[in-house]
Amino acid sequence: MKIEAENIHIGVGTVIEPTAIIRGLKGKARSISIGDHCYIGHNVLILCDEFELGDYSKIHHDTNIHGYLPCLIGHNAWIGQFTVIDSIGGTTIGNNCGIGAHSQLWSHIKFGDMLEGCRFKSEKPLTIGNDVWFVGHCIVSPIHAADKSMAMVGSVVTRDMEYNTIYAGSPAKEISGKIGNQFDNVSIESKRLMLLMHLKESGCDDGSILIVDSPSDIGHDELSYFILETRTYVKRGTANEVNFMKYLLPEKAKFTPYFEL
Repeated sequence: MKIEAENIHIGVGTVIEPTAIIRGLKGKARSISIGDHCYIGHNVLILCDEFELGDYSKIHHDTNIHGYLPCLIGHNAWIGQFTVIDSIGGTTIGNNCGIGAHSQLWSHIKFGDMLEGCRFKSEKPLTIGNDVWFVGHCIVSPIHAADKSMAMVGSVVTRDMEYNTIYAGSPAKEISGKIGNQFDNVSIESKRLMLLMHLKESGCDDGSILIVDSPSDIGHDELSYFILETRTYVKRGTANEVNFMKYLLPEKAKFTPYFEL
């Protein structure tokens, strides 16, 4: 493992394989911040002057992340092997996002001879919302992907993706009218029953974790509260809480830290 930065934060429980390299494009990065209980795999190359990765995120082997502008990735990310994420134009990826193996996310285009009149040179921000899923082998231009949008395997995404809408093809087109949306509406009561079942099945039901509907239900104690309305949890960092989070990820449920205590 090789990390070079002026400011480095590595969270507790995070594993970075020894063949990973994390630094700036031309030497030391300004800032590298990696959250708690993350995993960065073999031969991952991160060359960014400013890079952030949220809690419980995974970057699998041989992924390449690079760029002059900040690359900011939220909590619970799952980034498959051999992925390319370009941040030359700046890249922001929200919470709970999945980027399938062999995908490429781009924020710039340049190569042709400008003196000779090449018209194609641009750097634009790539902005990906929360709960966005690029299933795999996707190629993505510098677009805005709204929350809960999804691109099926092999999609070439050249235009913005709308909220809770599914796309497929090259160029990718909306197909939600044929197959439905990525997410259905689920009642709080149904969520509570499912999460209670997961808590019991996980073996973490020792009384230190409480499932509540809203932030107003949080008590003044040291328990780990999982809040259904906001999909957040009161982060205590206990072994039981960590085990429950790892049991839930990646597909049973996703929660992010609640900061407003």
